[in-house]
Amino acid sequence: MSPAVVRIGVGILLIVYAGYNLLKPKIKPFASNPITDTGIGVLNGMLGGLTGLGGVVITIWTQLRDWPKDVQRTVFQPVIMATMSITAVTYAINGAYTLETIKLFFIGLPALATGLWIGIKLYGHLDDAAFRKVILWLLLLSGVGLLIPLLLPP
Repeated sequence: MSPAVVRIGVGILLIVYAGYNLLKPKIKPFASNPITDTGIGVLNGMLGGLTGLGGVVITIWTQLRDWPKDVQRTVFQPVIMATMSITAVTYAINGAYTLETIKLFFIGLPALATGLWIGIKLYGHLDDAAFRKVILWLLLLSGVGLLIPLLLPP
């Protein structure tokens, strides 16, 4: 599958989903069952392995369930951690890490830590509705971020 096609598809999906839900005041919760939840897990893993976006599907799914913010986090954070850990180990086994990528990781680590600290501080000040909107805005920005490089000249 072409990475550009996947990037466009995921970018459009995120923009449409987030844009629609930002304009819609309340969602009707989706019911689920173990088979559906397993399918969501498989889709999340596939998208994570294919694109590195290991939290998109599960984040959308927890929003569609209309759970409180604390429940959403207790579901999507471990799933994202597991997805990214398995991906990182797979890359290490396949020799994908180079000295340059490790150096770039450590260069970006302070920004990551800063963003994490800000997010933790903001989380305590958000009610469920505000949390939902923040997640939707982040998904929208992620979708735009996926499409912008495709619009720029090489």
